[in-house]
Amino acid sequence: MSSATLESPVAADAAGTNRWYLSTAPIVRALVHLCVPMAAAMIVTAVYNLVNAGFIGMLHDTALLAALTYGAPILGLVMAVGNVFGVGGGALVSRLLGAAEHDPAKAGGIRHVASFSVWGSVIVGAVAGGLGLALLDPLVSLLGADAAAVPATKAYVGVMLAFVPVLAAAVCLEQLVRSEGAARQVMTGLIASTVANLAFDVLFILVLHWGVAGAALAMGLANVGVIAYFATWLHRNSEHLRIAPHWFTLARTVVAPVLGVGVGTLLQSAFLIVTSLVLNNLAAAYGDGPLAAMGVAVRIAQIPEFLVMGVTLGVLPLLAYAYGKGDRQRLTAALRGSAITVGGIAVTFSAIVFLLREQVFTAFVADRSVLTTGLTILTAQLVAMVANGFTGLLTSLFQATGRAVAATVMSMTQGILFVPVVLLGNLWFGLPGIIWALTVTEVTVLLAGVVLWLASRRAIDRGLAEGSPERAEQALEAA
Repeated sequence: MSSATLESPVAADAAGTNRWYLSTAPIVRALVHLCVPMAAAMIVTAVYNLVNAGFIGMLHDTALLAALTYGAPILGLVMAVGNVFGVGGGALVSRLLGAAEHDPAKAGGIRHVASFSVWGSVIVGAVAGGLGLALLDPLVSLLGADAAAVPATKAYVGVMLAFVPVLAAAVCLEQLVRSEGAARQVMTGLIASTVANLAFDVLFILVLHWGVAGAALAMGLANVGVIAYFATWLHRNSEHLRIAPHWFTLARTVVAPVLGVGVGTLLQSAFLIVTSLVLNNLAAAYGDGPLAAMGVAVRIAQIPEFLVMGVTLGVLPLLAYAYGKGDRQRLTAALRGSAITVGGIAVTFSAIVFLLREQVFTAFVADRSVLTTGLTILTAQLVAMVANGFTGLLTSLFQATGRAVAATVMSMTQGILFVPVVLLGNLWFGLPGIIWALTVTEVTVLLAGVVLWLASRRAIDRGLAEGSPERAEQALEAA
């Protein structure tokens, strides 16, 4: 690890530092600093997923590729465990950093938040991984693996479960490092992890022929490197974040806000898995064509979706910092700037794809019978992506301001609504009902989010007043 990567600490509020981007940098520069690296890291991760499947495909064994698909829900839940502590802890850290501008004593609680988040993810990850290994056989059956894919699925899931504490801690640390505005360091860590993962893939899969177990081992070892990088960076550069076990606490002031916000991400991941299973099973009844078209449309729509997610996730520390500081003007400017960016990305990409829809789709599928269905699915996916972008932004606002109930409702609404919408859509309209079910759900969730935002404005305003001594004094005088 070079000295250029792990710099010596400088004045926390100096121009160009991570804290400066959160506190006083122009909004456009702050958004670029926080969001562009996040989007880049997500796109690199998506490319890795394709390359990783390609390595397994080189073994010419469909059972191995099937094992990756069957194991995907477990990986999603593992990441969700890390995000329970990482998203909740990261949002609280950013709020405390903002509050510390007026009350330096607030920064003293950050080390307790960081330690609880990291070790909480390790402990819960160890328990979840241990239970999964103890119940490995029924778990593989629950995932739906057929007889031919059972051995490979057991190997893949088994190794992954052994690394659950590592994977969860890596995801949590990523969020904590981002909470201080260190987006470029997060991007560096994630891209380095992806490169290491690919190197391990070559060794374990192509050289040692360990198959999907080698893929899971490669992922686990790469995340050990992520933990080492982030922990070292925090130790050398962070003024407040400490993850040593002796800072661990179960104080209500730490546990409640961390888990209150974080649990919503776990519920969202669980619902996404359920909705995916329901959607695939319903679409399968109409043959391989619609399923193939759906797969292509989803991959095309993923590009702008990842860019939008880079904005909605990247802006969270900025929103939380401004809220903790009581800076209404900066909070509003950050929200407005990110909303314009989300809308710009969504509309621009959608317009380009719509104008070139046939050329884009035929690059993936040559079958003309699939093309018509695919274009309809792609249109529905793009409209859903636009709504989902603004929904994600509202969710980040609720998480940043500690509105745990609103954040949880947003996370649950999509899963709760989608299943009845897609079942009724299939019953009433057939395949078109399935295609447009996600779009209808996303638009409905966005409308619900707007209602929650309007209902939360007074509470957010009170929180802003508490974060700013001047505004608090004005509020008392007005009362």
